[in-house]
Amino acid sequence: VQLQASGGGLVRAGGSLKLSCAVSQLTTSTNFMGWFRQAPGKEREFLAHIAWREGRKYYADAVKGRFTISRNAAEYMVYLQMNDLKPEDTAIYYCAASRAPATVTSSYNTWGQGTLVTVSS
Repeated sequence: VQLQASGGGLVRAGGSLKLSCAVSQLTTSTNFMGWFRQAPGKEREFLAHIAWREGRKYYADAVKGRFTISRNAAEYMVYLQMNDLKPEDTAIYYCAASRAPATVTSSYNTWGQGTLVTVSS
């Protein structure tokens, strides 16, 4: 399985971005798709995950209400819509695949290469 994240860029505070993650194939290792981010000097942080088959979603408290995870099963795509962005959202954003719902990086077996999001004040 390969994951390809895209959609990052430079945006002003209060703006929006939609990240995309292309999934090469669906297997049991992609039962759940997650988004994480890592800011400079910080640990990788869980944001949200979605069950590929049922579409159930789960969010970290830090982004609940501002970020929305979704998937297009027919096109093997996962998305992260980010609204009301803040400078502290600046980070490299990663999509990842897991066999089970999880919020820790060690549970995800496959990672995309990351896409940089920079939010200016």
